[in-house]
Amino acid sequence: MTEELESIAIVGMAGRFPGAKNIDEFWQNIRDGVESIRFFNDEELLDSGIEPEDLKQPNYVKAGATLEDIDLFDAAFFGFSPREAQMTDPQHRLFLECAWEALENAGYNSETYPDRIGAFAGVGWNSYLFNNLYSNREFIEAISGRQALMGNDKDFLTTRLSYKLNLRGPSINIQTACSTSLVATSFACSSLLSYQCDMALAGGVSIFVPHKTGYLYQEGGILSPDGHCRAFDAKAQGTAIGNGVGIVVLKRLSDAIADRDCIHGVIKSAAINNDGALKVGYTAPSVEGQTRAIAEAIGLAGINPETITYIETHGTATPLGDPVEIAALTEAFSLYTNKKRFCAIGSVKSNIGHLDTAAGVAGLIKTVLALKNKQIPPSLHFQEPNPEIDFDRSPFYVNTKLSEWKSNGTPRRAGVSSFGIGGTNAHVILEESHNFTRNVSLSNAEGRKNHLLVLSAKTNSALETATTNLVDYLKQQKDLNLADVAYTLQVGRRSFSYRRTVVCQDIEDAVKALETQAAKRVFSSFQECCDRSVVFMFPGQGSQYVNMGRELYQTESVFSQQIDRCADILKPHLGLDIRHILYPSEEQIQAAEEQLKQTCFTQPILFAIEYALAQLWMSWGIRPVAAIGHSIGEYVAACIADVFSLEDALALVAIRGQLMQELPNGAMLSVPLSEAEVQPLLNEELSLAANNAPSLCVVSGTINAVEALQIRLKKEGIESRRLQTSGGFHSQIMDSIIEPFIEQLAKIKLKYPQIPFVSNLTGTWITAKEATEPIYWAKHLRQTVRFNEGIACLLQQPGRIFLEVGPGKTLSTFALQHHNGLVLNSMRHPKEIQSDVAFLLNTLGQLWLGGFQIDWSGFYAGESRYRIPLPTYPFERQRYWIDPRKQVGKQEVNSPLPTTQYPLSTSESSVAPSNQIESIIAEAYQRLLGVQQVGIHDSFFDLGGHSLIGIQLISQLRKDFQVDLSLSTLFEAPTVAELAFFIEEMLIEELEQLPEEAEELVSVVYQ
Repeated sequence: MTEELESIAIVGMAGRFPGAKNIDEFWQNIRDGVESIRFFNDEELLDSGIEPEDLKQPNYVKAGATLEDIDLFDAAFFGFSPREAQMTDPQHRLFLECAWEALENAGYNSETYPDRIGAFAGVGWNSYLFNNLYSNREFIEAISGRQALMGNDKDFLTTRLSYKLNLRGPSINIQTACSTSLVATSFACSSLLSYQCDMALAGGVSIFVPHKTGYLYQEGGILSPDGHCRAFDAKAQGTAIGNGVGIVVLKRLSDAIADRDCIHGVIKSAAINNDGALKVGYTAPSVEGQTRAIAEAIGLAGINPETITYIETHGTATPLGDPVEIAALTEAFSLYTNKKRFCAIGSVKSNIGHLDTAAGVAGLIKTVLALKNKQIPPSLHFQEPNPEIDFDRSPFYVNTKLSEWKSNGTPRRAGVSSFGIGGTNAHVILEESHNFTRNVSLSNAEGRKNHLLVLSAKTNSALETATTNLVDYLKQQKDLNLADVAYTLQVGRRSFSYRRTVVCQDIEDAVKALETQAAKRVFSSFQECCDRSVVFMFPGQGSQYVNMGRELYQTESVFSQQIDRCADILKPHLGLDIRHILYPSEEQIQAAEEQLKQTCFTQPILFAIEYALAQLWMSWGIRPVAAIGHSIGEYVAACIADVFSLEDALALVAIRGQLMQELPNGAMLSVPLSEAEVQPLLNEELSLAANNAPSLCVVSGTINAVEALQIRLKKEGIESRRLQTSGGFHSQIMDSIIEPFIEQLAKIKLKYPQIPFVSNLTGTWITAKEATEPIYWAKHLRQTVRFNEGIACLLQQPGRIFLEVGPGKTLSTFALQHHNGLVLNSMRHPKEIQSDVAFLLNTLGQLWLGGFQIDWSGFYAGESRYRIPLPTYPFERQRYWIDPRKQVGKQEVNSPLPTTQYPLSTSESSVAPSNQIESIIAEAYQRLLGVQQVGIHDSFFDLGGHSLIGIQLISQLRKDFQVDLSLSTLFEAPTVAELAFFIEEMLIEELEQLPEEAEELVSVVYQ
């Protein structure tokens, strides 16, 4: 045996098979021994376009294995115009949908996956082009032959997939007839092992049109006389025509384990070859060729074939093919063992017929599901063996009933064969996954107790369906780890415009909240633009409380690490550990509350909390474009902007707090008046400490003066509020500590800010000079905090979200008096009784709803989360189909080309054309794109247009208006109105150059 290669993990699967719309239904049918071959009546066949003369033929077999709804497709989801969708081979369309589902089943978002994803697949003969499109020649001429070719030729199956899903690895079409999809799997494995890609999709699709059709039986052919496939049976005379699509997602096993993927099964090896010329004929099978492929796969796997206890055979039930296949298997196994009748065999073709290019992947998926479920499903219609097969002297027996798959002390292993007409043979060795159960049964004790679920879709109705599908799935899979559910939804799905979030504790909580759409828990939004920015707001003294962020300290590693770091730096400055004040024992809470009232402790502790929160947010990808602080909060803003190092900032804050602590006591009063209204109330003992909002200021000064002002205001019917401080900050009381503080500042190196922030002193952007002058930070002690002006400055840039990074909601309240946009908080108010983590996750959810891209790798730093299979995107499929031209007598009747109201219209209420130019352009859009109604503000590209169709449009408009247009014009003016204006300007310019008598003729265009 050769040296063992690295194995390949199957981490995702998707498919549509006869009688099964998904993988779960497929396994249920296979396990239960369901034959999904249909037998049609004459009416069905006539409706499909089968000629009455064919039905009268005695050898016409009215059987086939069909798929449901092959005429349906979610064109809008994939950016197809309706006309392009009608023109595209349904094989390409279904393959595209299944590829999306396969990636989501694997828990991967191809848009954010950092490495290369390859695509290897093949497609069956394009009977849609031949039977439907070709008979509508004027349709092909209208959309151009080149576009028809790209939508139907085999060459474009994988490259279109790579374009639509943003796959950057190899995109290779494989065509080896019946063995296509298993050969594609082998090539995908080779590409992974040679590091040409890091993930790969492999599979195939085969769909015949007309779909409900039988076939003419020919003796000795591959198709059976009665529509049944009796693999290896004495009565075997062939198989039936099947239709289907299957895709697997592959990764190197070591990578899949490291990335904590859900591993459905493992490919130990894959081998392919060709028979060559040493056989009876081109279409005949070869014992020698098949033997070499099977033996090579066993050798590459480095295993004893006695450990292989199931073979999914090619099994076409032909009198010649079945004996050749068993002879080849027996010869390959005999190279390693003489053991008899220990390995079960079966053929999925007995269930679903022969899927041609998709046959191999169908057998592969069936076998992986059997390994996962530890059951060997029955092979149908076997009663007594083909007399040309001597099973008793072989290692094999046909499995005819559902059987427990026993392991006998070794991993369960299987082989899958697929042999193509023309002699290309493929064989794959599979092994069960050893860690799948770990993926779905991790204890919820690990990590956070609350979890953020995110859902999104391209339409609101799809979002509702996605929500329902998830609820139904969670009801059925109650043993899932909710943390893994949250993780998979976050990292394994793209974020679309319609979004929904909920924070919950366990599966039952998630089901209840989503099912009832619980108010104040389940939030939904529509976010068309994702180019959003956030401003960090750092609050000042007065918002602090004991145990602020305690749960964050216990569960969020970034937060706790930064608190610990700040505490260690502050110890020599404060002579104590701030964690004893922040998070005291039950017995020490009262003492901690008293300590927290002291400015010398309050300010360093507030700084530490806000700095740790800022670092936590930034580790989650929420990075500020700007910041503003309130009093001591500006020090945090300056620190994250790199004006101070953390060590210098904490030293300054500690000294600042101590200097303030030594001053005579003062007081601060929040007054619901504007600055202009407060100014007359001030005197030598009272100062304007802060202008917080248009009608909210803070007055600071001596205790007696503040108390007198409060009494005076009350008499005037104005309710004011004393703040939770021990000093009269930003008043004349601060004057005596300015010089000592400047001396401390002179010892510190100040740097230019790397993040812009707004100055409390000026109410506008701080300059580099101000940020690096000690006198600025000294004045900061004394002068008015101009937060009101600062928020107004920040609002000059629209679309910003304000995030308060600290305890409580004080600054959020101020900001909301300026603007009604999104203002969020990081920590609960002390009187709010709820989980700190749940509060923070709800805010994170609001940011995601608002269009922010979250760095989920940072969010899960230090945690081991697993990708798990969850419901995939609920495509909203519509009929996109060109019926074949029918004949009535000798005349051909052409079916009208359908049009569709396209869901991607950019305008919520369509505005009809108002002049002839707009009408001509709108009609051209409708004709080329297949859209029923086009408004003047609808964009050509948003309606599914692309450059190839654009060339046709420009060509048509050149003829219609006799103006020199280019494709670049369409990119500059994509809407009907914009393009009409452009053309009108060109016509006016030409009109001005015409003789006067021509004006009347040209003006007809504008009527």
